[in-house]
Formats: sequence, structure tokens, C-alpha cells
Amino acid sequence: MNEQKNVFGEKIIPCCMEPMTGYFRNGYCHTDVSDHGIHTVCVQLTWEFLEFSKTAGNDLSTPKPEFNFPGLKEGDSWCLCAGRWLEAYKQGCAPKVNLKATNEETLAIIPLNILQEFSL
Repeated sequence: MNEQKNVFGEKIIPCCMEPMTGYFRNGYCHTDVSDHGIHTVCVQLTWEFLEFSKTAGNDLSTPKPEFNFPGLKEGDSWCLCAGRWLEAYKQGCAPKVNLKATNEETLAIIPLNILQEFSL
């Protein structure tokens, strides 16, 4: 995979290896044109966000063994869809962001100054 950058234009760092995250399940918030969800925002999950996501139609907390998905809990890090993070922000329940692990492609959807307000 080509070297991808974070929102500061630096080499992106891993988001989370346990549970393994990322569109490519490589621990990084890497993306490419096949990633229609734009899974580029590295977040630290909260129960509030997990409940919001479930009511919005994406249950991230329930394990799905058929997809080798353990289910997520508060405190886990995860590469989240930029659009979903923005939706949560507008609803007042956006989780904190690890900016050094957040892909620069996120900036096409979310301004840096807003992301910085939620920096870990």
C-alpha cells in the first residue's frame, strides 16, 4: 500500500491492532477508491457514540463471528467512517479523535479545526 498521510501531512500511525481495525483490517485508517464508507477517522469509542451508531443503523457493539468481528466497547479505538463521525458531531456525540492516526482524506469531509476540538 502506498504511504498514506495523516491530517498533519505526516506518515500515518496505526489506529488499533486489537481489535484489528481499518477498511483493510491492517490496523491503519488507510483508504482507497474502493472504500466507499471512507473509514479514515481514528476514534476512541464511547458508549454514547456506540448507541448513536446502533440507532443510526450500524451496530458496532454486537459481535458478528461470521465476519470475524468481536464487537466493540467503550475505550476501543476504531477507524470510523468520516461521514458517520460528522453525523455524530452534529448530534453532539462525536468521539475523540487520534489525529496522528486519522487519514488526511478525512479533511475532504471534516475541517481540521473541528477535528482538533476532539483531539485525544
